[in-house]
Amino acid sequence: MGRVLNLMAFVIFATTLFMRSVDPVIPQIAQSLQVSPTTAALLSTGFTLPYALVQPVLGALADMFSKTRLIALCMLIVGVTTLACGLGTTFETLMVLRVIAGITAGGIFPIALAVAGDRVPVQQRQVAIGRLLFAAMTGNLLGASGAGVIGDLVGWRGVFFVTGAIDLVALTVAIPGFRSIDEKPCRFDLATLIPNYRAIFSNPMAKYCFGAVFIEAIFLFGVFPYMAVLLEEAGEPRASIAGVVISGFAIGGVIYTFMVAWLLAYIGERRLMATGGMVMGFCLIVVALRLPWPAEFVNFMLLGFGFYLLHGYIQVYVTELAPAARGSAAAAHSFFFFLGQAIGPVVYGIGLNGVGVTPVLLVGAVALTATGWICALRLRRHIPATQPRPR
Repeated sequence: MGRVLNLMAFVIFATTLFMRSVDPVIPQIAQSLQVSPTTAALLSTGFTLPYALVQPVLGALADMFSKTRLIALCMLIVGVTTLACGLGTTFETLMVLRVIAGITAGGIFPIALAVAGDRVPVQQRQVAIGRLLFAAMTGNLLGASGAGVIGDLVGWRGVFFVTGAIDLVALTVAIPGFRSIDEKPCRFDLATLIPNYRAIFSNPMAKYCFGAVFIEAIFLFGVFPYMAVLLEEAGEPRASIAGVVISGFAIGGVIYTFMVAWLLAYIGERRLMATGGMVMGFCLIVVALRLPWPAEFVNFMLLGFGFYLLHGYIQVYVTELAPAARGSAAAAHSFFFFLGQAIGPVVYGIGLNGVGVTPVLLVGAVALTATGWICALRLRRHIPATQPRPR
């Protein structure tokens, strides 16, 4: 079990470097390709929307075929298309390549979580998922901060070259480990697609799990592509500073992974889910205040911590919605999560160009607070009689 978790953590780390790496260089891309910053920010939607839409298919393929083979194929395509992004000469070309990368990236992180879910008992799964989230947050941290530095030194194209190369190197290293994982052979049968998803959505917890991550993604991650723009409007044009601010979110996630076992034992998941929603709401209000970047960095650390207080527990519930179709459940989770991330930049773009970003942030603060409380009140799972019930 430990060897498989370490391998999945390595894969997740290497492939999450590019997840937020574009955000700090949005103003550079806009200037280089002669488009507006709000248009350039749609590169986030170009990645996350296909990532979301392809999830039902990739999840079903993972359950019917081979999770590790699917991860390897997706890593290969993501690496090649990311390198090609560095050669793009028009915004349209860059958008097409980001769409392809988004489609195939959808077969990495969610399926890696499903691999872990197959091998870790539910009582230990929260801590195991915490380890994988640590890898993801470290990747996001280095990806965002590193992208800002690379952008200032060599330009936005260097960000794509570096992240694409790291992905391909990681694939080369991971292939022997993939081959050593003993996966039960499954018959490739599309007839199981609908029954698997029917089993998932027949679970009454599904609507709360998927609805919550959808709201999280819209109102929380929708602001990320605009942070560099907001900082530039406030007089801080350096991409490296935007990267540092965004990386604060990942640092908060890392802090969560070190504290999750203690928090679960002494506070309880229901209280933590409600707290997570309230913390995220507070942090969006702070973003609306347009504070200096050091304060925004600390705020993003708190934002990341609050996000995982809620999101980490939702992921555990997702792995138990339909144990026989865990890959499909993880894919459905990612579908709603990244669909929300695709819609989020559009919502905040309307805010920037129309009513102003502050009203959108305030609406998001209320929505995230309510989401945390609803999850705390509604999410339940079967607890063996020998186990303490969540508080």
